[in-house]
Amino acid sequence: MKVGFIGLGIMGKPMALHLINGGHTAYLFSRSGVAPELVAAKGIACNSPKEVAQQADVIITMVPDTPDVEKVLFGKDGIAEGLSADNGAGKIVVDMSSISPIETKKFAARIAELKCDYVDAPVSGGEVGAKNAALTIMCGGTEAAFAKVKPLFELMGKNITLVGGVGDGQTCKVANQIIVALNIEAVAEALLFASKAGADPAKVRLALMGGFANSRILEVHGERMVKRTFNPGFRIELHQKDLNLALSGARALGVSLPNTATAQELFNSCVAHGGAAWDHSAMVRALEMMANHEVAPG
Repeated sequence: MKVGFIGLGIMGKPMALHLINGGHTAYLFSRSGVAPELVAAKGIACNSPKEVAQQADVIITMVPDTPDVEKVLFGKDGIAEGLSADNGAGKIVVDMSSISPIETKKFAARIAELKCDYVDAPVSGGEVGAKNAALTIMCGGTEAAFAKVKPLFELMGKNITLVGGVGDGQTCKVANQIIVALNIEAVAEALLFASKAGADPAKVRLALMGGFANSRILEVHGERMVKRTFNPGFRIELHQKDLNLALSGARALGVSLPNTATAQELFNSCVAHGGAAWDHSAMVRALEMMANHEVAPG
């Protein structure tokens, strides 16, 4: 296929590379420029999202937040201009960012006016999952559009699910982020408790991994807490954004999410101490500050 990819950051760059290595012609755009390794792999650098949309049959976006998606889609020299100006009918726009389900439905309706399909396909798995082509991909859209783009998803991920109609993929991603945040908080509390009580948190983690408390969060993020490796795989500020979507959606639905709110407050504390760009496993630092004790002092 002729595939466009817009947004080549920590996640987007390896995802685009998998598509190129899978034999697809890739038209690329990033605000910060297209990485030399993508060009070396025969990716084609474009000057705007409009140009990407003009060239590609499937246009993928992977950018940080809802306003970023809106700008890429409908701003000056955006995707919509490329679709309307160059016989865009029948093309498919795929948003793999994590954004508002409500706004996603509005974006899809505007793209449909250009006689194009829209699939929302947010991902989970972080930088490691992106590099290893092991992402979980949660999709919303028609079965026909999903079937067309699924071969592309299979080059980037392993657990690929059509959840429902447009917007349902984003709703699923918000639910995912609730679970991840609360699991990080639970692991952080457990390791902090163990360390303060005098046990070796590294050994406690290994012991817990053999029991019912085991989880991917305990395995990966628990190790980060013990080793103090908080360079971002997924930044706190991005998880904050996702929990804002959860909490605002909950208000609209009349649902209470008390522990999600607590996790958000812990992220807020980290940001107040300069941690917006820390990995989200660094939520443990907020608890450590309250306890005046580090899980594993450096």
